Amino acid sequence: MSAAALVLGRRGKSPRAKRGKKAKSRSAAPSAEYNMLLTATLCLLAFGAVMVFSASSTTQVLSDGGLSNSMDFLKKTVMFGAVGLLIMHVVARIGLGFLRKTTPLLLGGSLFLLLAVLAVGTTINGSTRWIVAGGFQLQPSELAKAALVLYGAHLFASEPKQARTIAGMMPFLLVVGFACLLVVMEPDLGTALVTVFAVTAVLVAAGARFRDLLLIAAVIGFVALLATVAEPYRRERLIGFLNPGADATGSGFQAMQAKIALGSGGLLGVGIGDGVQKAFYLPEAHTDMIAAVIGEELGLIGIAAIVGLFALFGYAGLRIAQHAKDSYGKLLAGGLTSLILIQATVNLFAVMGLAPLTGVPLPLVSYGNSSLLVSLFAVGLILNVARGGTASAAGSRRPRAGKLRVVDGGRSPARKRSGKSRASSRQSGSSRRGNGRARRAGHSRRRRASG
Repeated sequence: MSAAALVLGRRGKSPRAKRGKKAKSRSAAPSAEYNMLLTATLCLLAFGAVMVFSASSTTQVLSDGGLSNSMDFLKKTVMFGAVGLLIMHVVARIGLGFLRKTTPLLLGGSLFLLLAVLAVGTTINGSTRWIVAGGFQLQPSELAKAALVLYGAHLFASEPKQARTIAGMMPFLLVVGFACLLVVMEPDLGTALVTVFAVTAVLVAAGARFRDLLLIAAVIGFVALLATVAEPYRRERLIGFLNPGADATGSGFQAMQAKIALGSGGLLGVGIGDGVQKAFYLPEAHTDMIAAVIGEELGLIGIAAIVGLFALFGYAGLRIAQHAKDSYGKLLAGGLTSLILIQATVNLFAVMGLAPLTGVPLPLVSYGNSSLLVSLFAVGLILNVARGGTASAAGSRRPRAGKLRVVDGGRSPARKRSGKSRASSRQSGSSRRGNGRARRAGHSRRRRASG
């Protein structure tokens, strides 16, 4: 072969290299699940921005007596939504191995912030859940939810057998229990329950036995019952859930107003911006109760659209988990998808009167800076898995196709080594044949001598 044929990389790529490049570009194309998840996320964000403005503008105008602050919540939602989308874009493209290595740091930081919020946190409506700095409110419990899911995926992907026994799961369960205890002390039992359900989803995906899950559920149920009975406002919420009409102006007020809003909307709603319940009748209309505003202004069609978008989100996320390339990606995508779906389910059930009020926002829709940023961070991780990201491939680079160099009169080093090996094999073969001829000659001389 001529030297010009060997130095092919200087002039162009071979047809085989071109075909490989085309195949690689086709494999890198986003999957259907990737597009579905991204579409559902963007639709929920757009829907949420519109409804946050509708739910908050009326109360702002009535409180301030003018239009100066009517768009404050919308501006903050758009600003933090843009930051969250940037975080989602970056997280979806960096190596999962790097994120996996930073999981202990993320978990330790979230636990530190949970301790800090109890010491220096700001109390709003009787709960100390936020750290306020320069007009920005950080809710550490939102970060802790995602950190615990990441920690569970990291732990059980490294040691799958730990999920098969209670003793193996105990280190993870102790960390989860400590974090949930700090959240309950804020107090925020709703977020703690959402975290527990999401962690349970990680355990199910990791292969935990059904009887172990039943035992864990029994313990959690007993602790949740004790926490409810021990706190007066939780007892009132439970009574308001069981019989809202018994105290319609007290413990059952918010539940009754949510039902009135949903009933007033009917099938098609009263129209965006024309709702009445958000005007001081429905507490926390732009956060926890935004689904009630959607039901009043867009009717059953609006609620069905929200449920459909979350169903699309869940289908895409779980399919991505099913087709993940490694166990870490499967646990990560499954756990984070379950986290967002469980939180949405708890919020919608509370608004519709199917569960006690918990103060949990509707992810990607309700107003809440920390919730929005953490939700988009989680979506970015799921999209990373959908793009084929694996923790084992992080930091490793595929060897680049280098140019063949002409060495020793047109032979490459590889061909030179192969030529030497062929020469040595021929030499060893000739020596073996010579030894065989010598042995046969010796045998013939001994037979003649004996004869």
